[in-house]
Amino acid sequence: MSTYAGKQVVVTGASSGIGAAAAELLNAEGAIVHALDIRPVPSATATSTIVDLRDPASIDRAVTALPDHVDALFNCAGLPQTFAPAEVVAVNFLGLRHLTEALVPRMAPGSAIASVASVGGLGWPDLLEHIKGLLATADFAAGRAWVEDHPDIVDAGYRFSKACVIAYTMTRSIDFLGRGIRINSSSPGDTTTPMTSHFREFYGGEFWNSRVLPIGRPAEPVEQARALLFLNRPDASYIAGTNLVVDAGATAARRMGQVPTSPGLPGTT
Repeated sequence: MSTYAGKQVVVTGASSGIGAAAAELLNAEGAIVHALDIRPVPSATATSTIVDLRDPASIDRAVTALPDHVDALFNCAGLPQTFAPAEVVAVNFLGLRHLTEALVPRMAPGSAIASVASVGGLGWPDLLEHIKGLLATADFAAGRAWVEDHPDIVDAGYRFSKACVIAYTMTRSIDFLGRGIRINSSSPGDTTTPMTSHFREFYGGEFWNSRVLPIGRPAEPVEQARALLFLNRPDASYIAGTNLVVDAGATAARRMGQVPTSPGLPGTT
């Protein structure tokens, strides 16, 4: 029996990529899916609301359209580094945080949150002191001001924003557990989504073609979505504050020197 049947779930970035795959899997399991995206969501969902995660007012309007009770939140929306760094951080982290904090009061004990980070954010320990500064900001506007004041730290935005998602997950985990709510993140490795062309453009074709994937292929979005659904299932009841790397052993192989390590290797989520 499906653990999502009849559950009220919210999926951001549901129009394409991992978000679309997650929404499709949830629909198939009988969940009541509320899709949030800057574009209309073509798949069948209970509701589809246009939201711009760069704009807290847009997020607040979208929240008013969501049910009073939410069982699971899937933060899948994201921007690649071909956009302006401030926009990337706004969507990938500030908007994610704003939406999550707005929905937590609607989540009862037993609810869960899963956010898409990236293997590109696995350098978060080296950035933690800077990330703490951003996490300490009171709201979206203060966070955006912090980003604008630290362009050298933010850099192109993608890797920093995904590191922030991981650190936010760990930081808020204890507080949310006090409410009976679990929060986790996943870090996909190379995955074939509409973002792939943007990563190739940013890093260049020569670099992109030189990457070594131990499994011999990138992931399909549904493979990443299955991991997200697991994190929010009751089966994962003792998993909280964790970042699950979903890259078919690529990170392990690089760290153990079994495949070449390329500077700035991205996570294509």
